[in-house]
Amino acid sequence: MPETAAFEPKIVAFFCNWCTYTAADLAGISRKQYSPNVRVVRLMCSGRVDPQFVLAAFYQGADGVLVGGCHPGDCHYQEGNYKARRRVELLRALLREMGIEQERLRLEWISASEGEKLSRVCNEMTEQVRQLGPLRLLRPAPEAGKGLTSADAPVPVAVPVPQTAGGGRL
Repeated sequence: MPETAAFEPKIVAFFCNWCTYTAADLAGISRKQYSPNVRVVRLMCSGRVDPQFVLAAFYQGADGVLVGGCHPGDCHYQEGNYKARRRVELLRALLREMGIEQERLRLEWISASEGEKLSRVCNEMTEQVRQLGPLRLLRPAPEAGKGLTSADAPVPVAVPVPQTAGGGRL
């Protein structure tokens, strides 16, 4: 009987273009190694991380999601990182209600000069998710007598975007 392969988590990282993504570049230039399990998605600002992006990442097979942005007060778009913090807190509550461990979602402030911190955070996140094991989401079963086809591929469910008291998006 063949040995089962050790679990290797899939982590999707949403990084701010101006700070965290630049730190990833610095980590590479400085030859600081970080886990290849982390797949980076560059956004102009961490405030652009829509809750649907995170839920879609989990639904499409990510075992963990890392959001990286500028330190509070250093956002190139002034308040984007504060928006990201509010959204991540709401997402943690939603994940808890869905039965998903909160440790699978992490928010970190990493400036452009912190390549070593980025490397450490990615490695820590990978190890933490590895300890949690694979994320097992319940998906609708295919109809009896019919296998899955490309038409049955999972499609992210639309999630209402939280609104502020004034009616604006969080």
